[in-house]
Amino acid sequence: MKTCQILGIPTQSGTSERGCIMGPTAFRIAGLPEILRNLGWQVTDVGDAVPAQAAAISHPNPAVRNLDAIIAWTESVTRKAYEMAGSCDLPIFLGGDHSMSAGTICGMARRAQELGQPQFVLWLDAHTDLHTLHTTTSGNLHGTPVAYFTGQPGFEGFPRPAAFVDPRNVCMMGIRSVDQAEKRHVADIGITVFDMRAIDEHGIVAPLNSFLQRVRQANGRLHVSLDVDFLDPEIAPAVGTTVCGGATFREAHLIMEILHDSGLVTSLDLAELNPFLDVRAKTARLMTDLAASLLGRRVLEHKTRTF
Repeated sequence: MKTCQILGIPTQSGTSERGCIMGPTAFRIAGLPEILRNLGWQVTDVGDAVPAQAAAISHPNPAVRNLDAIIAWTESVTRKAYEMAGSCDLPIFLGGDHSMSAGTICGMARRAQELGQPQFVLWLDAHTDLHTLHTTTSGNLHGTPVAYFTGQPGFEGFPRPAAFVDPRNVCMMGIRSVDQAEKRHVADIGITVFDMRAIDEHGIVAPLNSFLQRVRQANGRLHVSLDVDFLDPEIAPAVGTTVCGGATFREAHLIMEILHDSGLVTSLDLAELNPFLDVRAKTARLMTDLAASLLGRRVLEHKTRTF
């Protein structure tokens, strides 16, 4: 029986919109652990992470907010994610704002390095989250994790990870809101980006399968980071950074089923769920359904696979 560990990361320090702190509880109330057990997984809920001891720190960019708290969470989550990667088949991290991924992915990358395998990341999000402490104008550090875990400069005071992710091993899908500084950075460091126009023109299957083929050929480990705002706000309103034109219900489920069929996913983030902004818990239920699809739930057993 495959094993799964669930860790809540109740942080809202990376955003100016309160409510993400309740995200892990909402996922549990939506029944995620029980659903995964019914799919044949041995599930252990290890509770919620707690931040490391925060030290007062300042930064020359006056916009930066909650820097000490973000550093404390990153240190704690990196350590816990690394431990989970060595003790179960699939760690799942329940957010919490997307700054949590600075820690979850660095923890996964350290484990991948020990195993002699490259770490890949599928980033499902409306935003590239590629700012640094120096380029952010909002000061909300949930817009910085990709720059951090790919080893970009501009993170003074943060712990130096044992391993970074090669930016060429990062694939972003669903992108539709990118600041000018991030646009230049994406092109410079070699991240693969399929924005919503690319998905509209070419569909989901071809670009996703192209990336998965790269992961397979490299014998890589794949971390999937799913932000609520990847989805269209009409179906998933419970996020503080809504951007119109997101993935549909059908597109999102297809991605999850293709990922399951690939057999390549080794860890998962569910980020930015803000129950305070939800409507009758429909976003929490949808995100839980998507996780279930990734872990094996389907309507019918298809005889052919897209991957």
